Amino acid sequence: MDERILRRIDRAAGVDDLAGVLERLSPTDLQSLLLEVHRRRVRRLTPKAVLDRYASNRFVQPAASPPEGLLELDRRALALLPGAYETLELSPVAPLGAAAVLGGLSQDWAIGTVRNTEVVSDSTSVLAREAALRRRRDRTAPVKLAASHRLVRGQDYAGRAPQHFRAFALVAAGSGRDFELESLVEQLRFWLTLLGDVRVALTPLASDLADRVRERLDVPAELDNSRRSGREYYTGLCFKLFAGDIEVADGGFTAWTQALLGDRKERLLISGLGTERAVSVG
Repeated sequence: MDERILRRIDRAAGVDDLAGVLERLSPTDLQSLLLEVHRRRVRRLTPKAVLDRYASNRFVQPAASPPEGLLELDRRALALLPGAYETLELSPVAPLGAAAVLGGLSQDWAIGTVRNTEVVSDSTSVLAREAALRRRRDRTAPVKLAASHRLVRGQDYAGRAPQHFRAFALVAAGSGRDFELESLVEQLRFWLTLLGDVRVALTPLASDLADRVRERLDVPAELDNSRRSGREYYTGLCFKLFAGDIEVADGGFTAWTQALLGDRKERLLISGLGTERAVSVG
């Protein structure tokens, strides 16, 4: 946050380093304090004021995409999922820091709540935690999960993208080189079958997987060494899928389960499709 904003808030509150003071509170005490602040503010609200906020708040507007198209894409995706994948209906909220701590993203991307949680902004990071819990209990078999979920992002896109959008996400957690290759081929084939005529772009980061995957796919896959996005959290290899010039899906390997489980042998492949974007170009 801009230091000038923090200094203005300190002056208004009459407290030096107010953010630092609140940071030192225990999570439960901070939660209690913020709940009381909201209770007091709500008592002053009128029905008209709530309606005015609904009309002006960019986070609460309904999605522009007709639900029929989104539901149909979800239905087809669920029907095409490989049998080893389990689908989950995720909670609307995740632990505070769910996306920032693993993905290295700014916490400003997420919408924090007064109950020490945040609205889910990245379903792959939530699925990664669920996969890590299951791998912690049993390392003998890979864990493969999928979810369709509406995500909310905090940053202002200035009209270029909606504040909330639906995404269909996959994660596969396991270990070993065979797992890496098989899970990557499996996810790419799923997306190709679901989306049809799309272009595959592979970006090798520190792996020989790209050539091995290209040999296994039924369609040509190009190498894209110019990609810059995602290099801060993808490892080994990442990929994008394009419908024409429009990016519709993204994925790759991360070190998230290595960090969550403290085991460098762990591997995690994530990928996701922006459902509304796919429907609009489909």
